[in-house]
Amino acid sequence: MGAMTATPARDRRVLLAAPRGYCAGVDRAVIAVEKALEQYGAPVYVRHEIVHNKYVVQTLEKKGAVFVEETEEVPEGEIVIFSAHGVAPVVHEEAQRGKLATIDATCPLVTKVHKEAVRYADEDYDILLIGHEGHEEVVGTSGEAPEHITLVDGPEDVGNVDVRDPDKVVWLSQTTLSVDETMETVDALKGRYPNLLSPPSDDICYATQNRQTAIKKVAAEADLVLVVGSKNSSNSVRLVETALAHGAKDGHLVDNAAEIDEAWLEGVTTVGLSSGASVPDVLVDGVLEWLQERGWEDVELVQPVEEHMQFSLPKELRRDLRSEASEKVR
Repeated sequence: MGAMTATPARDRRVLLAAPRGYCAGVDRAVIAVEKALEQYGAPVYVRHEIVHNKYVVQTLEKKGAVFVEETEEVPEGEIVIFSAHGVAPVVHEEAQRGKLATIDATCPLVTKVHKEAVRYADEDYDILLIGHEGHEEVVGTSGEAPEHITLVDGPEDVGNVDVRDPDKVVWLSQTTLSVDETMETVDALKGRYPNLLSPPSDDICYATQNRQTAIKKVAAEADLVLVVGSKNSSNSVRLVETALAHGAKDGHLVDNAAEIDEAWLEGVTTVGLSSGASVPDVLVDGVLEWLQERGWEDVELVQPVEEHMQFSLPKELRRDLRSEASEKVR
């Protein structure tokens, strides 16, 4: 262990961020797949990863969920669940053509952004969508009004924006971005378009904001920040970036404890720990145990905000769970 003796065990501590892990939208989407499997039996098809987490996807696969990239891969007449990230209207049309029974597990906060996109497009606004190119959520939102939406991928992309009428421009954003970076992009856009309209409510979801607020507090005191989450999870990647921007000396994204490199702990006294919005707590518990075995036994909870949000299950599922005559869809 060598250099690690530099931090006496009595000084070692873990700052555990709260809120962390599952948000209401992820919880709802994962339960939707589990309930669908119970209700209709396997297989139940899911278009794209239900949430961006390897462990969750693998666990659901073991229970009989089949993940597909495109709607056409689902056999005619079967059930398909749309992921928490949302889909474009064309995907609903594909499902109809394939005579598929659909369960829409899109997070209600993403649906809100979709509705805003439709409304502003109907009013003939140019919509500047702040987000990451290729992210499923961005693809879904853009599909609501492709001829009105321009993607703006961060502050450095603002110079490439071209609009028809600088007095009829509105911004919307992907829900899982960094609050700070989004506002930086908005400020840069306002520099170019002083009459840029803001959406009626902030698009960045409450859970993304809360997790970033918590990690900022943790980062200010941490030598090392570990964020549990998958590489394709936008909000998890943003948590590491936020930690490094707010005082953490080092920060890493890991899917689980097995991905931690012991060398990261050299000279470290305080470890900050959080997890992305699609991460089950069992993975965080694994990291806590791993740290405990190496002398980081003192765990302090850092909870600047509390969360009480819950969403009801997708309406198609509620309807079928209610009908006691529970005739199988098949």
